[in-house]
Amino acid sequence: MFSGPLAPLVEGLIDEVIEDAGIGIRWMELLRRPLPCRRFDLVIDTQRRVPTTLILRRLRCGRFISGAANFAFSSVRPPRGYRKPATMIRQILDLIEVASGARVEERIAPLYDRESYARAAALLPDGAVYVGLVPGAGGRHKCWPRERFVEIGRRQAKAGRVPAVILGPDEGAWYAELRAALPEARFPLQEESARGAGPLLTIALAARMAAAVSNDSGGGHLVAAGGAPLVSLWGPTVMEKAPPQTPILITVLARDFGGTAMEAIPVDAVHAAVETLLRKP
Repeated sequence: MFSGPLAPLVEGLIDEVIEDAGIGIRWMELLRRPLPCRRFDLVIDTQRRVPTTLILRRLRCGRFISGAANFAFSSVRPPRGYRKPATMIRQILDLIEVASGARVEERIAPLYDRESYARAAALLPDGAVYVGLVPGAGGRHKCWPRERFVEIGRRQAKAGRVPAVILGPDEGAWYAELRAALPEARFPLQEESARGAGPLLTIALAARMAAAVSNDSGGGHLVAAGGAPLVSLWGPTVMEKAPPQTPILITVLARDFGGTAMEAIPVDAVHAAVETLLRKP
């Protein structure tokens, strides 16, 4: 992702992306040195499969950091009594702390791109209260039914607000259906001026939203990165593992309504959560 769709987010931060080094899979790799012509100052292994870690440990490097097998193969370890945190972001930040020896705070880092914010202002102009709807997700089992997103949009339109529907690259086929169901809505990423836009535009659009509703999805994380107050919907996936990083967040969980499928989440619960966010200063 960091060599493709998310490349603009790491410009100037990542010098090289090796997408598939062809290592870390087969036990026979332990008999030779991976990437024999390369040497790294620091290797941080973010996965925890021990065979893969043992293979990566053979890379030429000055320092190797890995949480596999409770840091058994790591050059440096956390203090005694360390417990792996629930969220993936905190786990990775802990690896950075071990590598650097310094505390790394979990905070929202602003991502500002002048061109993207100018385009967002044209796509969602001043004078309206926008409520974002992000109906897609990488797996359809993580999608709340689209007709329920439509119902949330209709209720917001009735209240005088403007639904702003964010459709990702894999959801373009939904445009005609949703456009017909929500004639009051804006579809900023389907506008001609948004063609070829990357994730920075979605982040900039989110900064213009008074609230948003999203599934557990990449689009939801981008909206969170823009700082939009977010209602995040969770069904079969584990919310505690990767919650969106946004200052104002309400999670609505299917398990609180007696199920694990997204269909278990009622419209009224999501509507109430949106109204709560809109009342916040």
